[in-house]
Parts: sequence; structure tokens; C-alpha cells
Amino acid sequence: MSGEIRVNGYSERWLGQGFPWVYPKEVVGKKPKVGQKVKIRSASGKVLGMGVGDVGFLAARVFRHDDGPLDRAWLWERLDRAQQLRDVVVEPETDGFRLVHGENDGLPGLRVDWWGHYAVVILDSPAVSFLLRDLVAWLEERRNPRGVYLCYRPDPRDERNAKNFSPKPGLIAGNAPVGPVRVTERGMAIRVLPADGPDVGLYADMREVRAWMEPFWGGRSVLNTFAYTGAFSVAAALGGACEVVTVDLSEKYLDRAEDNFVANELDVSPHEFLALDTFKALDRFRRQKRSFDVVVLDPPSFSHSDVGMWSAQKDYPRLVAASARVMEPGGWLIAASNKGDVSPREFTGWILSGLKKAGRDAQLLRAMGQASDFPALASFPEGRYLKVQIWRVL
Repeated sequence: MSGEIRVNGYSERWLGQGFPWVYPKEVVGKKPKVGQKVKIRSASGKVLGMGVGDVGFLAARVFRHDDGPLDRAWLWERLDRAQQLRDVVVEPETDGFRLVHGENDGLPGLRVDWWGHYAVVILDSPAVSFLLRDLVAWLEERRNPRGVYLCYRPDPRDERNAKNFSPKPGLIAGNAPVGPVRVTERGMAIRVLPADGPDVGLYADMREVRAWMEPFWGGRSVLNTFAYTGAFSVAAALGGACEVVTVDLSEKYLDRAEDNFVANELDVSPHEFLALDTFKALDRFRRQKRSFDVVVLDPPSFSHSDVGMWSAQKDYPRLVAASARVMEPGGWLIAASNKGDVSPREFTGWILSGLKKAGRDAQLLRAMGQASDFPALASFPEGRYLKVQIWRVL
């Protein structure tokens, strides 16, 4: 059953600009039920949009800014528009990419990743699961996937346990692959596991950074930290790096990184795979007086290891300092952060603080964001989440 909510003047102003969220403190009166379709009105009764109720850090997600229906025709129009963009911006020899990017494609709380012949549907909350039936029908009509997986990615500000969400994650249409799925990024092969969504084994939002670096790997020694399954390591090796050291705390991920080298017919013998905390690895290299021409820093926002909890906001300057101490003069630092609530200015401050601590000066060569299949809606500042800066450390 549909309902309606009223919001205060602050929310009215933001919704009038196209913002897709309503916060609980902005609701005047009774809050909506989880998953309930609601008409959103101002305190004076003006229609501001149609959305769905939720619980947690959001009271409602706004899908349209008029009073039209949230039906199949509306959804398919949004999905067709999203696919039209990917048809233009996704490079040749690339079949692993973001097909639908949530709020930024007019579908708050819904993301769809495409991996070869498989779709992974990522919901921020069960509240948006009402879209699933028509979404799967669209995928089968437009893209003919071999299988469709459902998974959840709750916002860190929500304290809900995704294990209790319904419908349950897993295969929701088609058939499961036998083993890893081989996808390509501009010709580079990566093996992914769609059933492990949302983190299947490749972060496609960094694709354009790897593309920009292609001409510059040759003959260089590369240290890839927080390496996950080694996409940057493989890209560097394919680009002619003389040595690539791949560091990750997880031996499982390192095994997959080495497997990705093999998938690209690369000889692993000149390269090293090190299962170690990044700070410990950097300290070891410093004590060994070992240095590198390129260092890649792409840490998670939060993680745990035997040396404690990593927090990007607290630890990033220390990470940059430790990296700068093992870099050759003129070496390149590739620093990334995917924290949407951190501004580019604040991120730059972290980097400069770390460089100062290490006693190194640097030149900014390039500032980048997420790949074009991860668009950022003008009315949704949180959409510009990824910040990547490439520095020449003097």
C-alpha cells in the first residue's frame, strides 16, 4: 500500500534541486514503513516526488521528482538510459563494468555490475527490492545474462545486519558459472567470482587510472599495496614493469592475483607476492633500503589487521609518509581514496601532510575520479566519491 510523507523546508529545497534522499530528521510527522511507496510533499502540501520508505540513516529514497508511477515503464526507461551511456563510454575489449550506478542513474540504492555474461545486482537496502522483478525482466530482455546474482551493500552509516535482509542474496535468475568468470579490461584478463558480489575481484571504477598509466609502466619497479586481486600489478607487468611487488594481507587474494598473472600469460618469476600488512611491508623495505619507482596506494576506508584497525582519515598521512620513504627520487605515487564524505581538498591535505612528514617534496601530475561508467549526478555531491592523485615525489 502506498502512502505519503511530509518534509520540512530544508528537505524541500534539496529535493527541488534533484537530491535523491530524505533524512529522518527532515520528516514532519509519521515516518514511512520500510519498502512502502510514498508520495513526498512539502509541509504546505506541494508534491516533491515519489519514493520508497526506509529505516536507518535514510527515511526515504526519492526515485522521481513528480507524482508519476514507479512502474515497469518508468524503470525500463531509466535502465535503457543507463545502458545508452555504457554503450558509449565503456572501451573496446572491456566486459566488466558498472551498468547501473544507483542515485547517479536515477535509481537510488540500486547498482548493477556486468561481468562477462553475468549480472550482479547490488542493493543498499531491502527497501528497494520491489524493483527486482522488473529489473531481472529488463536484463533478460536487453542483455540475456547467463546468470543474475543479488547481494547487499549497506551504507556504513546503517547499523543493520545484512545477514537478516530479505530477499536472501545469491543466484536469483539463470545458472551459476563453473569456476571463475574471465572478464577483460581493455584487453587485460581478470578472473572474477560473481557469487562474491559486490566485491567480485575487480574494482572497475579505477579502470581509467590504469589506462592513463599504461605508457608509463615500462622498465619501472612497482609496489602495489592493498593490492586485492592485483589488477594494478597485472597492468604494470603487461606494461613492461621490470619488477612488481604485490602486497596484501590476504593470502587468498594474493593467490588470485597470481592467477590473474597466469591468465594474461605473464611470467610470475620476476615478481613478488607478499602476504603482509602494508605498514609492516613498507617498514621492511625501508630497513632493507629497498626503493621503488611507482607506489600504488588504494586502501579500504576501514580494515582490520594484527596491528590494529585501519582508518583512512587517521592513517592516510602516515601511509603516504611510509611510502615516500621507499620511493626513488622522481618516483610516482598513485594515491586513491573512495570515501565519498572526503573532499578533494581534504584528501590532498592528507597527502601533503604525509610527504612533509617524510621530508619529501612532490609535483602533482594528475587528479582523477572514477571511470565514466560510474557517473556523478550534478544534484548528488556524494556521487563524486573516488579521488585519485598521481604525484611525482622529488
